[in-house]
Amino acid sequence: MTQDILSDRDLNVIFREARSFKGWQDTPVSEITIRAMYDLLRWGPTSFNCSPARFVIIQSAEAKQKLADCVMDSNKDKILSAPFTVIVGSDAKFYDKLPELFTAYAGAKDLFTDNAELAQETAFRNSSLQGGYMIIAARSLGLDCCPMSGLNPKAVNDAFFKGGNCSVNFICSMGYGDGDSLPDRDRRLSFDEACEIL
Repeated sequence: MTQDILSDRDLNVIFREARSFKGWQDTPVSEITIRAMYDLLRWGPTSFNCSPARFVIIQSAEAKQKLADCVMDSNKDKILSAPFTVIVGSDAKFYDKLPELFTAYAGAKDLFTDNAELAQETAFRNSSLQGGYMIIAARSLGLDCCPMSGLNPKAVNDAFFKGGNCSVNFICSMGYGDGDSLPDRDRRLSFDEACEIL
């Protein structure tokens, strides 16, 4: 089967010309766009289709301040000024949904129920993947992103996941970026610096 490929313009939007924005245009993002972003990212592959990521959309002024109180000073304004910020969480008990998400192997859930270390490792790795899919989905829909890990995990968990099975992986502010806020772009590693073919 011949696969369609994305145009150079599409690849520029998603990768080559995409930036991590620090400032935002005063333009709201509709709930329709946010829902469309999730509807795209959920199709990205995870092991056993485990889908452990949970997404908290921080949009109200109160919620923004609550999250800003949990991050390093240099990240506060990126949250407060953005149309919204997503907390990408990781559900430690993702395996409870495996019987409906991965029907090809009835014993999939049992691999994790008595192995907390494997469950934690799987949840973190795959929620990280889903966070990456989220950024690609957002850019595909015309949004700009600013992923961040400069936060106090305990504070975020206490503020947004207390008493549950989820914990924060990373956060990502989103909206329509203000190009005037961008510094010059730093280089990326070349193929030969980062890759090896064996």
